Amino acid sequence: MYVIGVVILITLFNIQIVNGQEYRENSNTRLSRKATIEAARGNIVDRYGNTLVSTDMDFSIEMYKTKVDDEQLNKSILWMTTILENNGDSYIDDFPISINPFQYNFESDEKLKEWLKKYKIPETASAEEAFYLMRDKYKIKTDDINDIRRILAIRYGISTTGYSTTKSISISNKISRESAIQLQERSEELTGVNIVIEPVRKYHVGSMASHIVGYMGRIGKEDLEELEEKGDDYPYKTTDKIGKTGIEKVFEEYLRGEDGEKQIDMSVDGTITGEYTSKEAIGGSDVVLTIDSNLQQITENALSANIQKIKAGGFSERYDAKGGAVVVTNVKTGEILAMASNPDYEPALFYNGIKQEKYDEYRNNPLKPLNNRTISSAYAPGSTFKMVTAIAALETGVTNTVEKINDNGPYPAANRPACWYWNSYKRGHGPLNVVGAIEKSCNYFFYEVSNRMGIDNLEKYTRYFGLGQKTGIELYNERAGTVANRTITESKNTPWMIGDTLSAAIGQGYNNFTPVQMAKYISMVANGGHKIDLSIVKSVIKSDGTQIPDSEIRQFTDQKLGIEPDTTEDLQINPDTMRAVLEGMRAVTEGESGTARSIFADFDISVGGKTGSAEVNTGDVNAWFVGFAPFEDPEIAVVIIVENGGHGYYTAEVVKEIIAEYFGMNVKQISENMNAENETERFT
Repeated sequence: MYVIGVVILITLFNIQIVNGQEYRENSNTRLSRKATIEAARGNIVDRYGNTLVSTDMDFSIEMYKTKVDDEQLNKSILWMTTILENNGDSYIDDFPISINPFQYNFESDEKLKEWLKKYKIPETASAEEAFYLMRDKYKIKTDDINDIRRILAIRYGISTTGYSTTKSISISNKISRESAIQLQERSEELTGVNIVIEPVRKYHVGSMASHIVGYMGRIGKEDLEELEEKGDDYPYKTTDKIGKTGIEKVFEEYLRGEDGEKQIDMSVDGTITGEYTSKEAIGGSDVVLTIDSNLQQITENALSANIQKIKAGGFSERYDAKGGAVVVTNVKTGEILAMASNPDYEPALFYNGIKQEKYDEYRNNPLKPLNNRTISSAYAPGSTFKMVTAIAALETGVTNTVEKINDNGPYPAANRPACWYWNSYKRGHGPLNVVGAIEKSCNYFFYEVSNRMGIDNLEKYTRYFGLGQKTGIELYNERAGTVANRTITESKNTPWMIGDTLSAAIGQGYNNFTPVQMAKYISMVANGGHKIDLSIVKSVIKSDGTQIPDSEIRQFTDQKLGIEPDTTEDLQINPDTMRAVLEGMRAVTEGESGTARSIFADFDISVGGKTGSAEVNTGDVNAWFVGFAPFEDPEIAVVIIVENGGHGYYTAEVVKEIIAEYFGMNVKQISENMNAENETERFT
């Protein structure tokens, strides 16, 4: 017993006296906590590397509970709040007493009484008396009224919110870099204060391309359940933000990156004594879009201006235009160069939680600004569909490029439908071949050829051009639309009628397609009838600079979006057929009777196009124009629809402006105008 006692005494003497200082220092640094290092989310850029969406770093402050007395805590708070105020930064302040002059800030007398009772302050106490009683409660020693108020703001926040050695209280969600640097320099004096660096999503172009890039928001229960069902093993927290729509949602797994982790060591008084990274954060991949941001802006502006012009009666008649969509594609590659849906919205408003008032404004707007009309709205194509009917008729042999069909009045079948020309002027177009029928948009011609070939042949060619089926574009909520066919009526125990075929032939009836499907169709017409796949994502680049294989991205998006492989037969359309149809489209913009001749009469580039005016059940008339350029060697196709736009002719000028921008004609025109002004100035 004596020996054991001596050993214990010697050991205690060694620990407390000989090595006491060293052990105390080690003990003081054994308080530690883990912190997440958030990975920077990948950027979304256009085809030329212009940044549309990026991640900036924001600084915020949090405080942890430490083993220090009130005096030291109050000093730390005063230093911290003074630095923040000097740099114009705000911090939490819910303390309900104002100074200069003293006054309570409560909604009602009942709330005031409850508060006074909670903090054991006499009901008769004035605001000034309560102020100094709270000062004494928190043992604030300074006499400066402004300093007292600063300290009370934080101490009151701590008492109402609570904090611990592992659970922090947020002091400020966003501070300046200057404040962050100054606070970091005084970190040894600021007990329990921690500077947090966190990535924040920044949308550089406002509402431009909003339906493409999409928006982010706090992860919800449905998001977590969806991730769990898919087996995704990403360590999401309930406070995380996640892509909700657009590219932000589809490419969440690539954009997100992997969070890191760091260990923070503290002394018992809360001073940070050490910090090291236990796991490095890996930044998310950049998604490179196929769009040209300059062309995208021109497209959106032109669409918006056109809608307003139609509403204002800027053409021959006023229509209450209700929104619209434009898609611009490269006819050789299928890349989407611009895609606009009007009206649009501000993605940045959703990041930190959109205000209910603004969300209600979006949600209750009858024009549905959150809806991407390019992929989620299907419309009857009207006369823009007639090229499909013409190709099907020529390829099935029910007509040829030289046969002329005589439009001499109402068509003698079904309910005797008549051409728009007859309805307007009470006379027919007369004899027309396929080129003339497209140029003059003669319904009679297409009634006759569709009646000859039947709906089954028409359906076959409609599907070949990608209509009535998803294009596979890398965005959620793409609609398939519908193709007129026998099964539609047979499912209702109703036989398919001749009148159904005639309606389908001129783009009415059961045909309903999205603008992006129409863009694929016109691209195929322009490129000679060859199949293409549309895409809005050019590449995905990892944070280390390596590119993810295109095949992997295609497989990823097809699986995520449920895209089935295209199994339609390659029909190998006769070049003579395509030449005839293309000539008809050129006649629309250049021929004497072309429905868009006046728009393109003085245009330097030869354009193939087609107008369309599609009636809907509400009585509205949707206005379409589809076109491509240059005619001799097509590069781009443009499709526009304006809901209740009245006449396809009204929308053609948007296509003209987009083509001019693509080929640099706007720049050329500006240069010519500047030269003209310079010549005038020199002459004067």
